[in-house]
Amino acid sequence: MLFMQRKPARPVITATAMRQAWCFLLAAMIPAWALADDGAQDLADARVEARIDTTYALNRFLRADLLEVAVHDGKATLNGTVDNGVNRELAEQIALGADGIKAVDNQIVVHADYVTPQRAERSYGEVIDDTTTTVLVKSKLTWSRYVEGLSTEVITERGKVTLRGSADSPEARELAGRMALNTYGVVGVDNHLEVTPRPHAKRTATDDAMGEMGRDIADSWITAKVKSTLFYSSNVPGSDIKVSTVEGVVTLSGRLASTAQRELAIELANDVRGVRQVEASGLVI
Repeated sequence: MLFMQRKPARPVITATAMRQAWCFLLAAMIPAWALADDGAQDLADARVEARIDTTYALNRFLRADLLEVAVHDGKATLNGTVDNGVNRELAEQIALGADGIKAVDNQIVVHADYVTPQRAERSYGEVIDDTTTTVLVKSKLTWSRYVEGLSTEVITERGKVTLRGSADSPEARELAGRMALNTYGVVGVDNHLEVTPRPHAKRTATDDAMGEMGRDIADSWITAKVKSTLFYSSNVPGSDIKVSTVEGVVTLSGRLASTAQRELAIELANDVRGVRQVEASGLVI
């Protein structure tokens, strides 16, 4: 069942994923001493060409444009079509920043009505992005007090996340979907989590003693996880929020753009395992 959907951003290059990975591996395997041979310049050109091509493949704004790069004697020639001048300039600056490039002949054409070709298979860059998104969502669910993250299956394809597994309650299921959707890079969520209430284990004196002994470590762990959760959430400027924890009480401070951001930051912090309370008086609009 589709939980919620966000309009996907324009997919953002190069030939096929196999060609990019193969070129990158070949370039990486060229030993430094080989550059001293008669074909040193050709080898150096091939190496930097592969690096530029792979950088385009990993760039969100360029990967869909199927740009081509050829390097000869330290000069990079760029070809392809983009829909705006910013991407054309970006491609040129990436090439200029590569070691060994002395000049760039930018022959990329700008057409405002250019539509990027649709591909049945994901590009190399999209695979990397989806893998990263899966790890981020899985981590956030693992840290959550409401979701058994380790038993939750997370699958991402072109930014769309599918959740499978169990949640304690309908509220927990809904929260998991919101947490996934609020993760950077996610454009939509299919929430297939099943509600399966679990009995609460009775706490023992040993558990209480171990909790006291590990309190300092727990506070450090909580602070780290709250910071990570905020930083990787798409609707909260996590880098602008300071986080500290004392005996399970998390304190948030910083300046945000809206009440919605403030409420979401508090909710995300409160959802992390081990958080007893969130103090947000220092979180101002």
